[in-house]
Amino acid sequence: MKAAEMFSLKGRVALVTGASSGLGTQFARALADNGAAIALVARRADRLNALKDEIEGKGGKAAAIEADVTDRAAMTRAFDAAEKAFGTVTVLVNNAGIAHGGRVTELSPDDWRRMMSTNLDAVFFWAQEAARRMLAAKAQGSIVNIASVLGLMVAKGGASYATAKAGVVQMTKALAVELAFKGVRVNAIAPGWFVTEMNDDYLLSEKGAAIKREIPMGRFGNAGDLDGALLLLASDAGAYITGATIVVDGGQVIQIKG
Repeated sequence: MKAAEMFSLKGRVALVTGASSGLGTQFARALADNGAAIALVARRADRLNALKDEIEGKGGKAAAIEADVTDRAAMTRAFDAAEKAFGTVTVLVNNAGIAHGGRVTELSPDDWRRMMSTNLDAVFFWAQEAARRMLAAKAQGSIVNIASVLGLMVAKGGASYATAKAGVVQMTKALAVELAFKGVRVNAIAPGWFVTEMNDDYLLSEKGAAIKREIPMGRFGNAGDLDGALLLLASDAGAYITGATIVVDGGQVIQIKG
């Protein structure tokens, strides 16, 4: 089979959470460019509509669906809307997330719970809902959870974020074990440092410059650097991959510091 056929998503329906900015927007573009119909989910409807128009302007199919990933009722409505527009979602990209820092002695219960609710709980419930619907439709599919290198390592001031992302890595394995024989693959991508709206103030500062010097490739991730991993996991090219976490970080995690 030729590479173009292996990685093709023609006929697939993908739902991307957190699609209104950053990595989510790029994920949606990559999936649409390779043939998938895209359900764009986030809270900012104006941005979703702009992305929808962009994708449709290039000949793709997209639907803008406003939803907060922590709202279970909104989640159900989002899947219903995606199914009404395109059919059963067979590719879920669990991307929505938040980031905030705070030393462990300073984190409030509300800050901790907000992080877990968005970055861990929502990932599970959206994956659960996607899997239930795939199984009901007797459709094979792929769930891609977006973790982080901070789920594999830690940094000062990132206890809640690292804990949530580590949970995503372990959850991915647990979901994969239970769903594999039913035809639903579950994998994760652990990005390193990518400049987005969520972290640009930090990464473009002197502290960010210090982080960049610790990355073996000597740069932050660029838009599109995650496309290959995403397309591998979403398409038939990754048909025998499940329970895996693919690290895309310019070599940061493997580096041994002397």
